Amino acid sequence: MAIARHKVDEDLEMLRLQLRMLEEGQVPSPGDPGDGDKPHPMDVLEFTDTGCNVFLSDMCLVIASYKDLFINRPGTGVQEQAHLEKVANQKLEVFVNSLMGQYFSYVEQRVQLEKESSDNTLLVRALDRFHRRLQAVEKLLPETESTSSATGIVAKMAHDRVIHYSEALRRHFADCLTDVRQSLAASRSLSKQEGSNLGDLLQTTATSILDQLKTVLSDLRAFIESDITFAMQPYFREPFCVQDVREGLVVGFLKHMFTACSEFCEGSGDKSSAPPPLILLLSRLCLDYDMTTISYLISLTDEQFLVEDKSAVTPLSELCNLAKDTAQKLLDHYVKVQGLTISQMLRKSVETRDWLNTIEPRNVRAVMKRVVEDVTAIDSQVGLLYEEGLRKAHSSDSSKRTFPYSSSRQNQRSQWSSYAPSSNMDTSLMSNIQKLFSERIEIFSAVDFSKVSVLTGIIKISLKTFLECVRLRTFARFGLQQIQVDCHYLQMYLWRFVSDENLVHTLLDEIVGSAIHRCLDPITMEPSVIEVICDRG
Repeated sequence: MAIARHKVDEDLEMLRLQLRMLEEGQVPSPGDPGDGDKPHPMDVLEFTDTGCNVFLSDMCLVIASYKDLFINRPGTGVQEQAHLEKVANQKLEVFVNSLMGQYFSYVEQRVQLEKESSDNTLLVRALDRFHRRLQAVEKLLPETESTSSATGIVAKMAHDRVIHYSEALRRHFADCLTDVRQSLAASRSLSKQEGSNLGDLLQTTATSILDQLKTVLSDLRAFIESDITFAMQPYFREPFCVQDVREGLVVGFLKHMFTACSEFCEGSGDKSSAPPPLILLLSRLCLDYDMTTISYLISLTDEQFLVEDKSAVTPLSELCNLAKDTAQKLLDHYVKVQGLTISQMLRKSVETRDWLNTIEPRNVRAVMKRVVEDVTAIDSQVGLLYEEGLRKAHSSDSSKRTFPYSSSRQNQRSQWSSYAPSSNMDTSLMSNIQKLFSERIEIFSAVDFSKVSVLTGIIKISLKTFLECVRLRTFARFGLQQIQVDCHYLQMYLWRFVSDENLVHTLLDEIVGSAIHRCLDPITMEPSVIEVICDRG
């Protein structure tokens, strides 16, 4: 055995030398014979072939020779023969296990160097030959359990490859988001409409992610081809197909994608500065995954990897619900961001103006025109990704309404002033009574997946901010009249963007009504004059 060990140690030393060459950075070149007697670095298939043809062949020869000499020879007696076989087998097991342990260690180190390789073909062929040849060793000496050790190495390598592909998919998704950001930034720098290419960007991003996933699944199928010996073993196939590929790769990536998208709504770190068009695009991407893509991907994975037992896997409905919830969260965040952007303009326009010393209104304030322009741009942007949606029928005079409620508020106030001071009549009583019978408007309610619903949410936030700012200011007569003009201008345009025009009427009426309450000399402007100013504006 000492002589045999010397020869086998030389085989192991050759494999160890190969590992050292690769660790030093020498790159294997297929078909390179090397320089004379100087060894050249081997690729993984050549390394495995060398180990099988040299080390394992010598090990099989040693085991067979040892058994012929010490175990299979005729003995003098049954008991003596049994005792001799037991002692000989124990020594052989110790000898073989020691050497096989070193060999497995070298093979595992070598295949680990391939876990980030771009090609599975050589790796899978190498693992297949390694697994096949070890079956011969186990037939000669079943006590070594070589096949189970080999399967462990193969399974670990397959698992590591899945992890590598999972990380690559996540990097690819991050790169796709970076590309979208750059495209949106380029559109802004060229003074183009931000949403002009949103539809194309969505299609490009969705196609890129899906194609990358399909490519990865195709690459991993090399591990379960019909001519691969370990692929047919249930102790490898089921964990690899179900736990590694379906759950670890596909489901894991989908959950990562939805989590990464949700982080844009958290408002912390770099993602807090995400442009609104990106948030809108991701909401539509997640909605498309809920409607079609997830079902297609899971069906494709189950079909290609023969996933039959669905009891231990993530249900399709759970993934679809996660995608829809993420899409809803992103769309709500988009509405909030865009609504607060317009609200900021309105708030500054109210807080920075001296409403007690303003001149008689002759024009619509520029900020109101900017609000209408921004809402129109948002309408075009959202329309590229979402359908129109349902809206209530509009009245024929929606754009010409000049707030009769506001005029009645002035009449109410003049009537209230005729009461004696001791009557303690609160001038806001009639307003509060009317609010009791009006429908409550939810400002930050969840929106539907439609353009009309999105625009309605943005306009509600904007007008509510306008209302609260007006309630905190004090107005002179001309300040009140300027609010009238501004509100009528908004009414002329905003009603067409919302699902129910009465919502705009109600909020704008409240704004003018609050201005009347906060006015020192509440004399309103004639509706005909307001119309002339707004039409001219």
